[in-house]
Amino acid sequence: MASYEGNPVAKNIKSAPTWSDESANLLKVAPGFVLGTVDAGSTPGFAGNKADGQAALAAGAAELSALQEQLFANSRAGDNRKVLLILQGMDTSGKGGIVRHVVGAVDPQGVSHHAFKAPTEAELRHDFLWRIRKEVPTAGLIGVFDRSHYEDVLIGRVKQLAPPEEIEQRYGQIREFEEELFDDNTTVIKVMLHISAPEQKARLMERLERPDKYWKYNPGDIDERMLWPGYQAAYQTALERTSTAFAPWYVVPANRKWFARLAVQQLLLKALRDMVLTWPAADFDVLAERARLAAS
Repeated sequence: MASYEGNPVAKNIKSAPTWSDESANLLKVAPGFVLGTVDAGSTPGFAGNKADGQAALAAGAAELSALQEQLFANSRAGDNRKVLLILQGMDTSGKGGIVRHVVGAVDPQGVSHHAFKAPTEAELRHDFLWRIRKEVPTAGLIGVFDRSHYEDVLIGRVKQLAPPEEIEQRYGQIREFEEELFDDNTTVIKVMLHISAPEQKARLMERLERPDKYWKYNPGDIDERMLWPGYQAAYQTALERTSTAFAPWYVVPANRKWFARLAVQQLLLKALRDMVLTWPAADFDVLAERARLAAS
């Protein structure tokens, strides 16, 4: 079982046969959190097996779709609420699978998705948050960032792409940016998909052994893998510095893909349930419109 040191809830809750809102607290980064103590193969808050997890994922898909539709419908009535899901993790951690198997359950018109790659020369002429701000979701949408502004304190730190003092400033800028999002009625869900080095090696090997996976493989993935300790240290620092009350981090053990998908789905469901969404009231006379339609 993962050790979420410093999280009082984790000390009192045992694995449950089904997911609950309390289970999400087992994944939340709290003071004293140590990434190195998290078992990437564990399933905190869920005692079921793979079949149970897949069944729970399928069961939650309909509710996620319905809640997202309500969120979108309310935006047409002036409701400014939206959700931003930020996915971070080492190569092969399963970000694409989350997008396909979790976010893919909802109506595409209610989703904005952006995968951030290395910045272009034009983007580098601006501050590091400039390109991020352009992609934040508008009212009624679930926005998904596959990688994000955190690359600038992860890759930026590990590969020394900016002076140390600039990297340090970025943590504060990130906190301010995410507080701005919160103040603009954006629910920010930040997920680190945590896999182990042996699991990553196995996933990369699968890409080299299966012709249908070649397209996913990048020789640069091995170069990044050689920097594993540095990335783990950079993640630890980012998690400590930027997990806040208004934009907490959740570390999701991701060696078991089915669990990672279920956990992220449930985090999204909790965020939408907490909004207490209802269908917007009609802004027209329903009875009069029925009469008009009957007479047409």
